[in-house]
Amino acid sequence: MPPVIRPATREDFADITAIYNEAGIGTTASYDLEEVSVENRLQWWQQRRTMNHPVLVATVNETVLGFASYGPFRSKSGYRYTVEHGVYVLPEHHHSGLGRMLMTALIDHAHGHRMHVMMGVVDAANTASIAFHRKLGFVEVGRMVEVAHKFDCWQDAVLMQLTFS
Repeated sequence: MPPVIRPATREDFADITAIYNEAGIGTTASYDLEEVSVENRLQWWQQRRTMNHPVLVATVNETVLGFASYGPFRSKSGYRYTVEHGVYVLPEHHHSGLGRMLMTALIDHAHGHRMHVMMGVVDAANTASIAFHRKLGFVEVGRMVEVAHKFDCWQDAVLMQLTFS
């Protein structure tokens, strides 16, 4: 059965939380240091919904294999047309096309809702993610040296930007 990309529902959040905790905490895909709870992710979802920002899931046979979302890039009003995204896919489904499907749907949503820029903040050592973003049209616009501390060392981050015309 082909994957389905759809808006997340409340029933998806145990899976979303598990995926985030594996990738976001267990790797440098996020600089979070502690696992989050389902309640935390549900609050995060409600904040996104209030701002009309999506949380999308990729499913096969109703099993959540990945998710993607975007939210405010910065809190200042002048940034209201710029969003920052995140995309997480179970490791066994990396390179399956799910990340691309999620990102394409997210980009379409942002463009359709009159966003002007989508930003990604990627760990500088994650060359696969940087290449993934480039294939989607993102360009590197900056490197931030030693801005995070995780796994007992300093981490550099790369700013990737997609500007909608």
